Amino acid sequence: MARDDGHKRDGKQQGISIGSVVGAMAIGDHNKVTSHHGVPAADPAQAELLEAVRELRADLARAVATDRTRALDAAAADTEEEIASTGAAGPGRLARLRRALTEAEGLTGLLTSAATVGRALAELLGG
Repeated sequence: MARDDGHKRDGKQQGISIGSVVGAMAIGDHNKVTSHHGVPAADPAQAELLEAVRELRADLARAVATDRTRALDAAAADTEEEIASTGAAGPGRLARLRRALTEAEGLTGLLTSAATVGRALAELLGG
């Protein structure tokens, strides 16, 4: 919380008082603040999968929801969370996403983002 009342107290000029800060901040003109949350994927294949999963989830949000698309979105969300928080999704998580992708193939055949996720999974899982 910041305060700049510009008034004098007890004959002294008062300035800005900052009680606490959570996150990123900048003071002054023409400053830019960038805050990165999570752990960046160190492996380029994991970074590619993360981007593809995010695109797939955006496409799924526009699709008619079914049990299969909800399961695919849940698997994609779990994969996104794991890569964003640890830098990589483990083999079990990748296998679950691949299974959900396969089970939703009627819809995913129409989505370019699903094909991109499939290619990224094939690279990470081999085949």
